[in-house]
Amino acid sequence: MIILGLGGLLSDAACALLKDGVIVAAVEQSKLMRGARPGEIPQAAIDECLRIAKLSREQVDCVALVRPFATGPEAHMHLALRGQFPRTEVVVLEHHLGHAAAAYYASPFQNATVLTLDHAGDFRCGTRWSASETSLELQQEWHYPDSLGRLYGAVTELLGFHARADEHKVQWLSTFGDDRFVSLFREIVSVTSKTEAKIDESFFDAARTTRGGFSAKLFEKLGIPDGAPIPEAMASSLARGLQTVVEETVIELAGEGENLCLGGGLFLNALLVASLERCGKWKNVFVQGAAGNAGSAIGAASYAWHVKSGQPRNTEKPSTLLLGPRYEQEEIKRVLENCKLSFRYLRSSDELLSTAVKFLGERKIIAWMQGRMEFGSRALGNRSILASPLDPYSTENLNVFIKHREPFRKFAASVPAELAAEYFETGPNARNLATVGRVKAAHQKTFASAILGEDMVRVHTVSESENPLFHRLLHEAGRVTGLPVLYNTSFNLFGDPLVSTPRDAVRSFYSSGIDALFAGHFVVEK
Repeated sequence: MIILGLGGLLSDAACALLKDGVIVAAVEQSKLMRGARPGEIPQAAIDECLRIAKLSREQVDCVALVRPFATGPEAHMHLALRGQFPRTEVVVLEHHLGHAAAAYYASPFQNATVLTLDHAGDFRCGTRWSASETSLELQQEWHYPDSLGRLYGAVTELLGFHARADEHKVQWLSTFGDDRFVSLFREIVSVTSKTEAKIDESFFDAARTTRGGFSAKLFEKLGIPDGAPIPEAMASSLARGLQTVVEETVIELAGEGENLCLGGGLFLNALLVASLERCGKWKNVFVQGAAGNAGSAIGAASYAWHVKSGQPRNTEKPSTLLLGPRYEQEEIKRVLENCKLSFRYLRSSDELLSTAVKFLGERKIIAWMQGRMEFGSRALGNRSILASPLDPYSTENLNVFIKHREPFRKFAASVPAELAAEYFETGPNARNLATVGRVKAAHQKTFASAILGEDMVRVHTVSESENPLFHRLLHEAGRVTGLPVLYNTSFNLFGDPLVSTPRDAVRSFYSSGIDALFAGHFVVEK
C-alpha cells in the first residue's frame, strides 16, 4: 500500500511517502525550491518522493494531509489533489494529531503519553494524548493565546532575532546567562490546578507590532525605557529566564509515567528535551527528530496506515531521518564538469575516508555530502560540515569564517554510538541531535570549545546500521588521531536549508571558507 503524507503546507511544507508501513522517502519543499509559497501543494517534494521510491502518481492509494493547509477555501486544495491523484483516497488530519502521530508511530513504544506543543495550529497550541497499540486518544488540549511557542517567539523578537525562525538562537544563548529573570517569567507563565499553562496578558500590548508585542509592564520590570532595545549584557540572562520557566512548565504539563513521546515545533528545543529526559518523572522519552511542521507529513502518512487502514505497528526497527535524495557518482561528476572544476576521484571507500581524515588532521574544514539527505533541519552526517576537535581554532573558524554566526552557537560532537559513553553522558535522542548531553570530566578540556554552560554539549551518536559510511569515518579519525569524534554542523549558509543537490553543494562550498568538498567519491579543493 502506498500512502503520501503532506504536512506544514502553510509553513515548512513537506512530503513523506510510506510503502507497506515503512517511510521510504521524505523531503521538505524548501530544500528543493527556493521561494516556496504557503498554501501551495509542494509539487517538487511530491515528485522527489515518488522518484526516490520509483513510483507513479497512479500507484498512490491514499493522500493524507495535515490542516491548516490552505490560505483560501480548502475545496481548491481538494480539487487540485483529486486532479493529480484521481483514484486516491484523501484523509485529512487536524494539526496536532499530525504532530502526535509523527511522534508516537515513529517511537519504539507500544503505549505512551504523547505531548505536542507549538505556536498555534487549528487554534490549539498543545495537546496531550494517550496512545496504545495503534490508537491515539485525546486527553487534554491547550488553546492560543496561552502558548509557550508564542511566548518563545515574542522573546526571540524582543532580543532582536526573527520570530518563527531564530528561536534556536535564544535556546543556545540561554546557556550563557544567569537566573536573575527566572522569577519574572514565573510571573508571566503559571500552571493552573487543571494543568493548564496561562500567560499573563498584562505583559503584552495588542497594539504593538515590534519588540515581541510586549507592554510597558515588561520593560518596567526589566528596568529599561519602554520599547528600548535589550542591552547586550542582559540578553543571555533574559533568554535563560525564559528557557528555565518553559522547561518547568512543560514538565508540569507532561505529568509522569512510563513512556513519553514529544512532537510539535517547541520540541525542536534540545535543552527542553534534555530537561524532560532528566526530570525523573519519565522512564523513557522519545522526540520526533523532525518535530516541527514538516515532520507532520510523516505523521499523516503513518496515521493513514495505522488508523485508517488498521495496520499494526512494528517497533523493532528504529525510524531514520535519512530519507531524502541521493546522487550517483555520474550525476556528481556531471555537475563538477559543468562547473569547470578541478577534482579528484577517490576509487575506494578506504581512500575516501583516509583522505578526509588526512585533511581534518591538517586542521582543514571539510564539507561532507554523502548518501541520502537528512529530513529535518539537523545534519546527521550526510550533509555536514566537519572539523576536528583537536584543532583549537576549529569552532572559531566555523563560526566566523564559514557559518558567519554568533559565537554562542556551538557545534555538535558526532561519535560512534558504541563509544559515546566514554566521552559523554547522553540518551537515545542523541541519534537525531534532538537533545544535549554532558561532557565527562576527563574530556572537558578536549571539547572545551563546544561546551554550553558548564558541561553541556550537543552530542550526535552514530550507529553503523543507520549510517555506515559516516560511522566508518569517525572510527578512521579515532584510528589515526586517537579521538573518534568530529565536530559537525549543517552544510548550509546564511539561513538556507541543508544543501540537497551536488549543484547546491558546489555553490555553498565556493561561498564559504570551507577548505575541501567531499561529494560522493569526488574531492574538490580550493
